[in-house]
Amino acid sequence: MNRQELIERIAKDTEESKAAVDRVLASFIDNVQKAVAKGDKVTLTGFGSFERVKTAARVGRNPATGDTLKIAASKRPKFSAGASFKAIVKKSK
Repeated sequence: MNRQELIERIAKDTEESKAAVDRVLASFIDNVQKAVAKGDKVTLTGFGSFERVKTAARVGRNPATGDTLKIAASKRPKFSAGASFKAIVKKSK
């Protein structure tokens, strides 16, 4: 499912216009990104949580040449699925 398909489904479920749903979705994404970039954790009970994690510097390997290379420490976003989300995925076929 892509963004437009998600907007269409939410609009149908909520009987809101696609434009209104698009604005809400854009605001949601923007606010989650800003909060996580700032170092805050965003938790949606049952769905999951978004947070920023630090990765340590490490040594990697170029798969084409086999040469080793240094990978710098960095920060990345992380999503952890909530219990309800995990349960739904687990019982789906």
